[in-house]
Amino acid sequence: MSLFDDEQVRLNVDRLPIEFDDYGFDRFGLSKKALVFAYSPMAYLYRHYLKVSAFGMDFIPPEGRALIIANHSGGIGADAAMIFTSLILNDEAPRLGQGMAEYFLTRSPFASVALAKLGHLTGLPEHGEQLLHDERLVLVFPEGARGAGKLYKDRYKLVRFGTGFMRLALKTGTPIIPCAFIGGEEAFPQLYHIKWLAKLLNGPFVPIAPQLIFFPLPVACQVYYGPPMHFEGDGSEPDHVVQEYIDQVRASMARLISTGLDARPQAFMFAKMRDPKEDSSR
Repeated sequence: MSLFDDEQVRLNVDRLPIEFDDYGFDRFGLSKKALVFAYSPMAYLYRHYLKVSAFGMDFIPPEGRALIIANHSGGIGADAAMIFTSLILNDEAPRLGQGMAEYFLTRSPFASVALAKLGHLTGLPEHGEQLLHDERLVLVFPEGARGAGKLYKDRYKLVRFGTGFMRLALKTGTPIIPCAFIGGEEAFPQLYHIKWLAKLLNGPFVPIAPQLIFFPLPVACQVYYGPPMHFEGDGSEPDHVVQEYIDQVRASMARLISTGLDARPQAFMFAKMRDPKEDSSR
């Protein structure tokens, strides 16, 4: 087994409730080989570096569509990577989380193809509808870049949510699973942004953290999933109705964040070496 061929990842990719052709591709361009190659090192980071613990995995359906709605943090995508990895490593019912990538991530043809091989499509409403109609699991960060770019002084404060995810859920009859990622704010504590460089690179922000490199610190992280939420409608509801629904999701996420923060022994706790027997008993 190598860093890019993790046995658990390979076995669980084979068990995904996705129809692949004889060459290992699905109809969206998703590649089994690319999944194993990408998620194998992510599994190593998940288990041994960020030492992620996932709670509420029984709320993730073994098959069928759902929207996972999570808080955004950390600026460099570790939150998304670890949430996706928690789904792949769920031996009870492995699922592939698929994302709606920001436009700035898909500007080059190379990046667009690479992301598609991992199941991530450009963040257009029609792409979200296609994935959900195909009974996929889609991860959305309704705070967008505003959430990812939060400075450390504003850690775990939910900023304004976009409304697109709720109209998408209503239009497709999709349940919403609230999710909280804890630890990203400490793993990559953003002190400030280099605005001129972000403008030069045509990106939303360029964060600076104390470690001065674009890699998280070894802070123990947790993922919390909440019970599925169901809302009535077809996506054409007035703005005030949609906002009421969004407020309910936001409140559920805030409770999960509060639960996660209260359960942490220290706000700045670095990942400790744990006995494997201790992990298996959790």
